[in-house]
Amino acid sequence: MKLKLITTCLLALSLTGCEKDFLTVVPETALSSATFFTTQADFQQAVSAAYVPLRPIYNQRAWVLGEMHSDNTYYARNVLFGAVDNTQNIADFAVPAANGVTANNNVLQQFRLDYQIIARTNQILALIDNAQFDAAPKNNLKGQALFLRAFGYFELVRYFGKVPLHLVPVTGREDAALPLSTVDQVYAQIIKDVSEAAKLLPNKATQEAGRATSGAAKMLLADVYMFQKKWTDAETLLRDIVTNDTYRLLPDYNDAFTFTGANKNNAESVFEVQYLEGAAGLNGNQIYQFVPTPITAAELSPITGTVNPQPLSGENNNIPTPDMIAAYEPGDRRLDISIGYVTLSQSLRDNKRYPYIKKYARPHAQHQNPGQNWPVYRYAEVLLFLAESLMEQGKTGDAIPLLNQVRARVGLPAITATSQATLRTAIYQERRVELAFENKRWFDLVRTGRVNAIITAHGNRVKANPQAHYFPAGAVPPPNAFTNLDIYYPLPAEESALTPHF
Repeated sequence: MKLKLITTCLLALSLTGCEKDFLTVVPETALSSATFFTTQADFQQAVSAAYVPLRPIYNQRAWVLGEMHSDNTYYARNVLFGAVDNTQNIADFAVPAANGVTANNNVLQQFRLDYQIIARTNQILALIDNAQFDAAPKNNLKGQALFLRAFGYFELVRYFGKVPLHLVPVTGREDAALPLSTVDQVYAQIIKDVSEAAKLLPNKATQEAGRATSGAAKMLLADVYMFQKKWTDAETLLRDIVTNDTYRLLPDYNDAFTFTGANKNNAESVFEVQYLEGAAGLNGNQIYQFVPTPITAAELSPITGTVNPQPLSGENNNIPTPDMIAAYEPGDRRLDISIGYVTLSQSLRDNKRYPYIKKYARPHAQHQNPGQNWPVYRYAEVLLFLAESLMEQGKTGDAIPLLNQVRARVGLPAITATSQATLRTAIYQERRVELAFENKRWFDLVRTGRVNAIITAHGNRVKANPQAHYFPAGAVPPPNAFTNLDIYYPLPAEESALTPHF
């Protein structure tokens, strides 16, 4: 009887002229694009949400995919801990792939986080032009959304090459799976987005701290042009940053990296990911993933400075390689600022002394709760990119002083290169030590065509002397180590199950 009554009522509704209105009523107690995106405050909140995936990207993924997947860092093997294949396969250049996809979880999470940024910015960009609020804040918010969408796609195209190019909000299953766009198509969209962002965004002096600026947009676009070897285009942007923006090298290299609650978004910072120490859940914990283990509370305490140090076990990662340590010239102040050492009493290695990434070991109050920001772009890289773009055009006389600005800060003598080839080697070397552990090395090897030469030599060193690369006696890299030198990661297998296109 009850079922019959419900059916009769539904039939009556279908016969009235109110059917359309009834079906399109938006629930008053739920947020949706129809009710949320109306005011300036709504769009400010949405743009803030688009930054959020950057925290897990830089806390957990970017250093695995961009730094450990190079000759700069490696993992500290702990044979008692068991397999951590997702990270080891990346460090060992042994990512398993079949039909262009992989089950590696680091790859999957990076892919999804970048598309979270893109999905959130697509929603903003689809609606903001028609919203009714002042032009200046609207341009600022739109510029940030364009910058972030371009940033997400720049990561994706460098990691994966061909990827789906979503530019409007996904409304259903039918438009959720798009064909793979070509690398050129993705780059064209990145350039379009970030070029517009650079025009809309305010400069650092007037922008809220931590948000994208016109200088950050110009630097991102210059990075794109450096990848594409468009040297004159990159030079124009980089000169603009040097001439018209307010960035400068800080006198002390150590101050270029933020402390857990101070020195954030400083004069050298072009763009950095924001973290916050405390109970709000906005902290990172990179140093706890970077210190070698097993480490006792007493051994960890001098590194973190916490009031409640606790021991760490497991198998930690991003340990500076012997080759990376040897890359620093005698007298380079960056060495002691960037790399520290700790002796692990519980280590199974005969040599229980390990290096660790010291430049992110900032004192903080509570265990696993630091709050220093992560540097994405610094002014030092602006100078090095500008030097490289000039060098590639044969303007060595203009490039050398820029390189020497970076060297002078850390007590190194001026470079007096006499040829383009010599200067190219010097710039590549300077980028390696200046930007060490900032997730630049893999991308530098790719864009300069040095993957096979550098990684093959690195792999040979690891296999010839595993103990020097943090393996206990008797432990060796797996047989397939250093066999996959592709410049792109395979696409994630879990995502391939949701689309017919890869």
